[in-house]
Parts: sequence; structure tokens; C-alpha cells
Amino acid sequence: MLLNFWIVGTDTDVGKTCITILLMRQLQEQGLRVTPYKPVQTGEISDQEEAYYFDTTMYEKYSLQKLTRADLNDYSFKEPASPHFAAMLEGQKIDTKRLLHHIKKLQQKYDAVICEGAGGIYVPLDTDRQITLLDVISQSQLPVVIVTRTKLGTINHTLLTMGALASRGIEVLGIVFNGDTGSELEKNNMEKILQHCLLPYAVVPQLNDIEQVVRYSLKKTSLFERLYQHDKTDL
Repeated sequence: MLLNFWIVGTDTDVGKTCITILLMRQLQEQGLRVTPYKPVQTGEISDQEEAYYFDTTMYEKYSLQKLTRADLNDYSFKEPASPHFAAMLEGQKIDTKRLLHHIKKLQQKYDAVICEGAGGIYVPLDTDRQITLLDVISQSQLPVVIVTRTKLGTINHTLLTMGALASRGIEVLGIVFNGDTGSELEKNNMEKILQHCLLPYAVVPQLNDIEQVVRYSLKKTSLFERLYQHDKTDL
């Protein structure tokens, strides 16, 4: 079974981690062995007891299967900043070949690998060689699911992201509209986007916290049907 794809955002803080976990759980419920993978994460969180990174910690907390920590991430940097800058502050450089090699290894080990991007698709990973997340996605030869907002500005951000992916020949499996409050503006925004790109999609309402988001069901959406059918066609 082969169900490997990226979760990419139209911007930072659009809910990529929540959607990654949500899809991970619902594919796990289908009996697939699934791992999320965050190539680069930034922004160490410190509390009175420990220091941790939100993304990989939430993966482990909400997974329905025991995850292997070494499979979840390659680079973690303390500064909450663009990966290239956070790496520079620690005197490091991100080796994109290492990321691609790790993805290939995970594909051999799991039924499904969900790679979560950092920020938007043009986020820089290596300033010297001007390598972006989009370059890594393209080289991985994996399709993507786009996570976008529903509010003002989302039409422009989503269509720009779609155009950038299309320019590299990257397949888009579908779109997740995250944080919908049910307004007429948001409804119209989603309709306009879907008029431009006839894709499977899912709408996730605005919920109070990650606990509610990761337990929301996408199983009756055209997006989940596409993902699960995508898996079956690879048998």
C-alpha cells in the first residue's frame, strides 16, 4: 500500500499540524500503518518541567499507534523563525539530501507517510543555494494536500500556491479549508477557489483547540475518499 503525500500550507499558522494529525488518525483507523514526518521544525517551547517542540509532541500525543521518534523529524531549531534563519542562528545548515533520503526510507517502512511542510511552500531551507521547501517537494515526487484559510485573502494565497505547484508538475490531491465560521464571505471564498480548481476538498470548522480538531471526522468528505482511493489504486 502506498499513500504518501505532503501537507502544505498557503502560509504559516494555517493549521498544518492539526490537519496532519487528523488525517494520520483517520488513516490509522482504516488499518494502515501511518507515520507523520516533519523534516524541519522550529520554535522550542519551554515550560516549568521540560522543553519540547509542538509538532512532533502532538504527533506522539494523538497518534492511535505508537510512533518511532526518530522517524518524525530530522532538524529541530530553537528559534521560532524560518528554517534557514533558525538553522543559521545555531551554526547549522539543512541538508536537503538527508531529508529526501529519510522520506524514501519511511516509504519503505510504512503504508502511509504524511510529510508536513514548514510555513508556505517558498519558505527557504538553504540561503546559500536558494533551496526552498517547494524544491524538496518537487524532488520527493510526492503529491500534496493544501491547507488554507477560509477568511479574507485566502483566494489569492490559495491560487498562488496552486500555480506554484502546477509550475513544477506537482499533483494536488485536494484542499482542506480550515477554520470556517460559516459566514457568507467564507462560503463565497471557498466557492471561488473551487471554481478555479476542481479538486476534492474538506471543510474544518473553527474549533476551540487541537483536541477538538484532531477528533473531527473527514471520512465523508471528497478529500478523504480521494486519499483512500489513491491508496487502493496503488495496491
